[in-house]
Amino acid sequence: MQAKKIIILCLLLGCFALDIKADVVPVDSLKHQAAGLSLSTFDVDATPPVGSHLTYDPMVNSWDLGLRAKGFVLLGAGKPIVVCSVDWIGISNDSQDEFKKAIANAAGTTPDRVAVHAIHQHDAPTSDFGAEKILLAAGINPRSFEGAFSRELIRRLDIAVKNSLPQAQPVTHLGLGTARVYKVSSNRRIIGADGLVKASRTSATKDSAIRAEPEGLIDPMVSLISFWNKDKPVAVLSYYATHPQSYYRTGVANPDFPGIARFMRQLAVPEALHIHFNGAGGNITAGKYNDGAKINRMILAQRLADGMKRAWDSTKKEPINAAQVHWAIAPISIPLKADVGTMEQKMRTETPVFLANNMSKLVLLRRQQAGKKIDVSCLTLGGARILHLPGEPFIEYQLAAKAYRKDLFVAVAGYGDYGPGYICNEEGYQQGGYEAGQASAANPEIEKVLMNAIHKLLKN
Repeated sequence: MQAKKIIILCLLLGCFALDIKADVVPVDSLKHQAAGLSLSTFDVDATPPVGSHLTYDPMVNSWDLGLRAKGFVLLGAGKPIVVCSVDWIGISNDSQDEFKKAIANAAGTTPDRVAVHAIHQHDAPTSDFGAEKILLAAGINPRSFEGAFSRELIRRLDIAVKNSLPQAQPVTHLGLGTARVYKVSSNRRIIGADGLVKASRTSATKDSAIRAEPEGLIDPMVSLISFWNKDKPVAVLSYYATHPQSYYRTGVANPDFPGIARFMRQLAVPEALHIHFNGAGGNITAGKYNDGAKINRMILAQRLADGMKRAWDSTKKEPINAAQVHWAIAPISIPLKADVGTMEQKMRTETPVFLANNMSKLVLLRRQQAGKKIDVSCLTLGGARILHLPGEPFIEYQLAAKAYRKDLFVAVAGYGDYGPGYICNEEGYQQGGYEAGQASAANPEIEKVLMNAIHKLLKN
């Protein structure tokens, strides 16, 4: 009955046209139709102190370019909408809850209108307060899950978001641009004649025969969405799908080649904050074009920055108002593999690296047993849609989303809630390989669940 009343009110007010069915939850306020849009940005240091633990190694030093947490607050379309991108490997489960809660409180909104994503650099922290709690209760050193600096970053974000609001600028126009990125991404999984994975083209592939394999299925496009105050750019969002590693396990926190490319574009367009997002890069790496040589970090960064520049140069602006901005969520439960619960025993015998990669799956199991779900969300900006996906989704999800709405400008951010790990498509699970094994908490039913959510969110 309540949902029926909401639908009737929305039809009368004409405030949004989102299809309200099943588990798609529109969370727009009805108070925005007369308001103008404005946007504030925030950018804080997300580099932990020397001596703390990165995801895989103790941190021994920091790089010239540190890790950042960047984002924007969009005001005027109902309760504020906040999107944040962090130079970390992943933020999972209970940590997602705490990041969203603090950011929402700072922005004067609700956690379901906040999206927090990682870019997935590997010389960087990971965060899961649930994993920290389980390990401490078992008398095991939480190492990479020790949450002191995660809580410090949350504190910094709280201050930064609050301080950004008085500096919000009007948003009058939206800019959209795309360009092909050359010789950066390639498919990670080399499939043999039997239809199974025969080799893995990791981020730094030293075997020249594996590098020589075809580029494979990728999305070669970088997508740029920019917010403008008349002729002045306020923020530039970029979306590109690939594992973001050139080389790692150095003990030196750094944002790797996407962070360098982002910095280069920041220098080129200094008046607007540049915020980068990794797309559905679960089965995509730079392995075809990277043998791990240190010089390749800058080469890959220059190639990505070149694509970003050409996307910027091709940007077309269009007016935008509050009535064209909507936010919707589709809460999902991840269909889990039967063996996820075995992590309870494995955490006492496996290596710290194994725990860093897999403890969050046990936390996810316990959360879902308690009835908690993961939000897949979509931000509508006129003729553009930004999908926010969890885990490390395969590129097939990004390509399917774009194909489903060829009439729209669709950008995809992966690496939201990192709890599920890899999210293969059904065929990917049949093909086997690393991503379909222990590294994924989900079973093959995830494709139907996630695609159903994507279709519902993109339907209107």
